[in-house]
Amino acid sequence: MKPVTKNDRLSVYVEDLTHDGAGVAKVEGYPLFIKDALPGETVTVHVLKTLKSYGFAKLISIEEKSVDRIDAPCPVFEICGGCQLQHLSYAGQLKYKEKVVRDAMARLGKLPDVPVHPVKGMDNPWRYRNKSQIPFGMDDGRVVAGFYQPRSHRIADTDICLIQTPEADTLMASLKRNLQDMGIEPYEEKTHRGMLRHVVLRKGRVTGELMVVLVTKKQKFPQAERAVEAIRAALPDVTSIMQNVNGDKTNVIFGNDTINLWGKDIIEDRIGDVRFEISARSFYQVNPEQTEVLYGQALDYAGLTGSETVIDAYCGIGTISLFLAQRAKFVMGVEIVPQAIEDAKRNADLNGFTNTLFEAGPAEEVIPRWYKDGKEADVLVVDPPRKGCDEALLQTMLEQKPQRIVYVSCNPATLARDLRILEDGGYRTQEVQPVDMFPQTTHVECVAWLTR
Repeated sequence: MKPVTKNDRLSVYVEDLTHDGAGVAKVEGYPLFIKDALPGETVTVHVLKTLKSYGFAKLISIEEKSVDRIDAPCPVFEICGGCQLQHLSYAGQLKYKEKVVRDAMARLGKLPDVPVHPVKGMDNPWRYRNKSQIPFGMDDGRVVAGFYQPRSHRIADTDICLIQTPEADTLMASLKRNLQDMGIEPYEEKTHRGMLRHVVLRKGRVTGELMVVLVTKKQKFPQAERAVEAIRAALPDVTSIMQNVNGDKTNVIFGNDTINLWGKDIIEDRIGDVRFEISARSFYQVNPEQTEVLYGQALDYAGLTGSETVIDAYCGIGTISLFLAQRAKFVMGVEIVPQAIEDAKRNADLNGFTNTLFEAGPAEEVIPRWYKDGKEADVLVVDPPRKGCDEALLQTMLEQKPQRIVYVSCNPATLARDLRILEDGGYRTQEVQPVDMFPQTTHVECVAWLTR
């Protein structure tokens, strides 16, 4: 028998936050998830839905506020899905993220004694995103742009976003004003009609170079010249204007074909002393300031003296590999996406590194072949996607037995799961350092250091 029913009105105490930032209160052990409620608060809620093991409730009023509650500065915070924690002070956000990592280590990894350090945060946790992906659409006859509402593809219309660059705000507002005058129809996902799907802006944090990518449904784009003029008028310092074509019925942003409309094909940026060329579709960390902190931590944990061979098992365009190559004897990077490997080779040449090797393919196939050919690693670095390491790669790591593993993770849950597997296979997790790459959101990245 559930202790609450739909439409109940209750006063509850909020104990915790979920992974997506909802408050958690318990009624006789039954969890209620409450959007916008914070730990330490006593709140009145209206029960919206009850399932077998948990329910959802709407926040009606706050009887006792958390000391960490602040007024969210963004005008569309309540309806936008981009941020979840603007109503929580930044100090409170860092405490919450440290707890998320500690809980994952203890509960999922069965590693309660592994040292988890306080989260390395930002001095200014705003305007940090160097890449904005802005959907455009129509609403009641007017052009709208902004970011998607939670768990939907409805656009939360806005002219500003406080975690993206001011240039992205300028571009978004300008195109919204001028799109209809230019005869460009925003794309409609349900009907698959319209031309302009997304506008992507990328900025080099160190160089200041700007790239704008117009993602269109068709390659034939009669208004391209007028669009270029409008973008250059809004952003006089723009470096590159590209068109990417995506004609598929999909919510994936980019298609396969990219065309230069004006300026350079790439922009350049630096992380620390390493230069990177960034194309329209290149993967590049969206918070370069904290990326330098994250990769610096990975470099420290690698413990390089100049005599080591390192394998980077999810190397992407070579960002971590080239950071490591500054101190390693030799670095070998493997990545399943061939285009990323071409980018990695180009970035190695750009920086004059001659101590790197990059190969496209599944890491769990390429790495054993390298070992068979005598290319053994002292240090193995992994930076997998949110789902964590491939099971076959974990087995490969245990078979090849590198002395030291550095695990860079964007998901504490899968990190803890994989650390447990590596521990059971003969490794020990020395420590975990969380880094706040995405302030105002629930995401937290970690670097873990393991030794045999």
